[in-house]
Amino acid sequence: MSTRTSLIVPAIALLALVACSRQNSSSKNSANREESSSSAIVSKPGPALSYADVVDHASPAVVTIRSERRVRAPEQFPFAEDPAFRQFFGNRLPGGGQPAPSQVERALGSGVIVRADGYILTNHHVVDGAEDIKVDLNDHRTLSAKVVGVDPPSDLAVLKISAQDLPVLALADSDRVRVGDICLAVGNPLGVGQTVTAGIISARSRSTDLSTGSFEDFLQTDAPINQGNSGGALINTKAELIGINSQILSPTGGNIGIGFAIPSNLAKNVMDQLITTGKVHRGQLGVGVQPLTSDLASGLGLKEVRGVLVNLVKPGSPADRAGIRNGDVITAIDGHPVDEPNALRNRVATTAPDSQAKLSFIRDGKEQQVTVKLGELTAESVASERSPGVPGNSPSDRRLGVSVEPLTPALAEQLGVRRETQGLAVRGVQPDGPAARAGVQPGDVIIAVNRQAVRSAAEVAAALKGASSRPSLLLINRGGQNVFLTVNPE
Repeated sequence: MSTRTSLIVPAIALLALVACSRQNSSSKNSANREESSSSAIVSKPGPALSYADVVDHASPAVVTIRSERRVRAPEQFPFAEDPAFRQFFGNRLPGGGQPAPSQVERALGSGVIVRADGYILTNHHVVDGAEDIKVDLNDHRTLSAKVVGVDPPSDLAVLKISAQDLPVLALADSDRVRVGDICLAVGNPLGVGQTVTAGIISARSRSTDLSTGSFEDFLQTDAPINQGNSGGALINTKAELIGINSQILSPTGGNIGIGFAIPSNLAKNVMDQLITTGKVHRGQLGVGVQPLTSDLASGLGLKEVRGVLVNLVKPGSPADRAGIRNGDVITAIDGHPVDEPNALRNRVATTAPDSQAKLSFIRDGKEQQVTVKLGELTAESVASERSPGVPGNSPSDRRLGVSVEPLTPALAEQLGVRRETQGLAVRGVQPDGPAARAGVQPGDVIIAVNRQAVRSAAEVAAALKGASSRPSLLLINRGGQNVFLTVNPE
């Protein structure tokens, strides 16, 4: 009995050891599997969890700009020095009638170092009229800056500080930026200190008309931008500059997620010219264009809506010499498609004067190409290069619902059009007529109907009669600007 017991106990102990060994082995295998699984999760590629490295690279090249200018305060008694005025009031005026003291206006903005020897890119409105400009660097130094050049039409300016070996931001190709790309805005909003915000590119080629700038081709972003961000950097996830933050759209003055930046390609073109010559030279084509709508495309017999519609060719301009006509639809310049007027205008403007440009256009349904030698855009012609607005709803013969009269030189001058303009002046518009629905207004000048010049009501009727079932095309001049309209005659 005792012998059996002595044998059973070691056997039980041996079985326990084996079970424990198996359990330990199972636990180790389980732990190994968990560790292996954990490693797999950690090493699995995925989106970046932080933009800290991007910010570390970019932020030293973004600076704060403080500018000051003196302005004379408005006088409470502007006629204080007039003897007749003093006859009645003598010296009893507040302040003894002394001139009002000058006041200091201060502006706060941001800038981007683009060259290691001290060149800084910012907005024109940040330094406009400034007499003293200070630049706060990321390393806590504050240096005085001088203006190298400004370009109000694009709202850009270049400053220079006396420093070397500065950190810079490389400029990306903004033409490659896509809607949906992640972007970061770096600047000093509201003077709180350098701040980084994140968002995406919401749209491209935006025109806001929020400034006096004539050349607007903004990148739109929802990255929070506020006052003080102007002139700061909009960068991609490679820490490259894709835009200069310039404007926000907001009913309150604060960020609501609609901000605009000047594309880096446009900024580089302006910057290089300002640094080299102190002035910006722009190409000029000499046409007025408007967006091509589906109704206009139908009136022109086009199967698709693409390109911009030429509604004015300036006599003697590069476009005129190249044979461009009213009613042509420009689809590309130098192989770059253009689908809205601003894109064409900016593409021409960034091309050097006297250089050759290849225009692709559609005339009478046929694709054509022509080479144009561009002229130079002058300050006087900037306004006329802007595309005239397409009128909203408001109003030749009875079919159109308007009354007309021949255009004389005197009447042309009265209506604000060139004296040599030929056509028919619209005197009356039937409120519920087809012309009214198309946007024709009293004072408009009808130049052509369905691309046929008209000088009388009979010619208008003939041009309308020869049209097919598609809408008729009117070319009108309003206050010196040409615009195409489509109308469905009764």
